[in-house]
Amino acid sequence: MPVNPELLGRAFPPTAPYLVGREKVREFARAVFAEDAQHHDPEAARALGYGDVVAPPTFAMVIQDMTLQQLLAEPDSGIALERTIHVQQSFRYTRPIVAGDELTGQLTVTGLRAMGQGAMVTSEAEITDADGAHVVTATSVLLIGGEE
Repeated sequence: MPVNPELLGRAFPPTAPYLVGREKVREFARAVFAEDAQHHDPEAARALGYGDVVAPPTFAMVIQDMTLQQLLAEPDSGIALERTIHVQQSFRYTRPIVAGDELTGQLTVTGLRAMGQGAMVTSEAEITDADGAHVVTATSVLLIGGEE
């Protein structure tokens, strides 16, 4: 099945809240070689004006992944994971993510362009905190290959 053109503009329900844990931030920072003290030491983060350790910028992918799972699970999407390549990622932050944040993501498909038998699908995940304030918009572009 080709990628469903009716995905364009589709918005998904908000994800369950994700509580950002200090150890998760530290683990992620180690995994991406983010060695600055603010990612590991609460006192260093507080000295910079943050309430706790600061997540590296790409940590937003943890929440965005929950939204992308909704898209991939859509039975009418025409998106097959085995034919999918994540080709582009960007983030627009209002403020950094810190341990203790409770974050929710909501995905909208903002672009869909047919390419031969496949398609490029652009989506934006609006990630907000427990007060509903914007934290980051995570934009992904997926290249979906056509069936052979």
